[in-house]
Amino acid sequence: MNWKNRLWGAALTAALMAMGLAGAEAQQQPKTLRIAMTATDVPTTTGMPNNGFEGMRFLGYPVFESLVLWDLSRADQPAGIKAGLAERWEQDANDPRIWRFHLRRGVTFHDGTPFNADAVLWNFDRFFKNDSPQFDATGSAITRGRIPVLESYRKVDDFTFETTTTRPVSYWPFLAVYVLITSPNSFEQAGRDWARVAALPPAGTGPFRLTRFVPRQSAELSRNDNYWNAAGRAKLDRIILLPMPEANTRLAALRSGQVDWIEVPPPDAIGSLRQAGFNIVTNSYPHVWPWVFATGRASSPVADVRVRQALNYCIDRDGMVQLLNGTAEPSVGFVKANDPTFGTPQNRYRLDPARGRALLAEAGYNAQRPLTLKVGISNSGSGQMLPLPMNEFLQQSLQQNCGVRVNFDVVEWNTLLAALRFPPDQPAWLGADAVNISLYSSDASAFARWFLSSNFAPRGSNNGHWKDDQFDAAFAELERERDPAKINQLLATAHARLVDNPPWLWIVHDLNPRAMSRRVTGFTSAQSWFQDLTTVDLR
Repeated sequence: MNWKNRLWGAALTAALMAMGLAGAEAQQQPKTLRIAMTATDVPTTTGMPNNGFEGMRFLGYPVFESLVLWDLSRADQPAGIKAGLAERWEQDANDPRIWRFHLRRGVTFHDGTPFNADAVLWNFDRFFKNDSPQFDATGSAITRGRIPVLESYRKVDDFTFETTTTRPVSYWPFLAVYVLITSPNSFEQAGRDWARVAALPPAGTGPFRLTRFVPRQSAELSRNDNYWNAAGRAKLDRIILLPMPEANTRLAALRSGQVDWIEVPPPDAIGSLRQAGFNIVTNSYPHVWPWVFATGRASSPVADVRVRQALNYCIDRDGMVQLLNGTAEPSVGFVKANDPTFGTPQNRYRLDPARGRALLAEAGYNAQRPLTLKVGISNSGSGQMLPLPMNEFLQQSLQQNCGVRVNFDVVEWNTLLAALRFPPDQPAWLGADAVNISLYSSDASAFARWFLSSNFAPRGSNNGHWKDDQFDAAFAELERERDPAKINQLLATAHARLVDNPPWLWIVHDLNPRAMSRRVTGFTSAQSWFQDLTTVDLR
């Protein structure tokens, strides 16, 4: 174990002992699950966590809920949506821009105050009304980036809430999942200071309550015994969340019994973990690990579609999967090649150095004038798997197969995430031709978020400023469509453009690996970024 691992181990042991969880006490009641996250820090706790979707996975949905929730009950199909704090919703028959949500009655926040339309309105103002007393600049930046099409909203009555989008958006319920609802009273109790709300703790409506928070060290969730959905109440008493960005540190913590569950075990340790009796859980899910190209910056080589296509022919995806010990699948598009919405693109990417070099030559690059790229990467982060060895593999693959030279700028995960909110010519992009940020592909709203030209950053999250008229046209029709079958047909048309005019370097889809002690039972590995922790138990 190197010095970094020893320091992490010492800090972890101290944290667990401080909570009364070290040694034999960890085996006693209450039932406490200890999870090692890939995050470099505890995600923010005020009701809109940072650290990407890992923050939403652990300090978002377990504590705070939205009008619409993900259905995480099955492992055999991609997760859909279900009723959350809204019992039902409908699209207005006369104006398809309007969606009406009928709120659940009898729900209370963790602080005992009632949930109603006033609370929903207050939270929407928190994120979307800059002059509201409760405006949260940090949470707003995250939420608006995910939901760029909201025009207005209003309370209809105490249990009815309406939203109006800037244009008809057939997938709006898949966007409503990203507005988390917290108690207005928690903000008042903290003297109207979001920094103080984080330590109160804040109050949501979810199956867990935040009961302790130590910045950069840990967060503690406790079961909400008054959760509105009696059938969905948690089996665990507590969950301890611990940030451990280094894979070998997480591995050491699991093997030593300091934690019960780790996200993203090192691939080369999976065999020995299985032999030692640990459970390795993987599953396909809607996620892609790419390089996001700065297509909209004219001075970048990747502004040329031939360069982007060439790079997709120059990488060894099968070699990458081998590096990851089978915990990923090759990616040749935004969705997997067997997905019904993959479409029929003209390009089917594979390792083909001759074709890659020919395309580069057309674009003016050859052995005498080699293509050189700068790529922004992180050393860890939500969904980032093992970014340093993976990017080093790509660097070698591109050099070996097509003579492409790649230089990296390695930054902290949240620093890299800032690139999602800015155009490619802004400092947040680090002057890079691409940034390595793993992203979700769960539904039509994800296509729109990353690729519609109307969602150019900073308004939305099309941060590379990629624009394709055929993609935009297919999506304009899709957004007005109400027939699910026709929506899927239009998605396939749109997806073909993502392959033939690639905005990203398609690398791998990972299999969401995690390792856990055999004491952990009841976990369903949903095909989603998010997971249901209420069903998890400990022997």
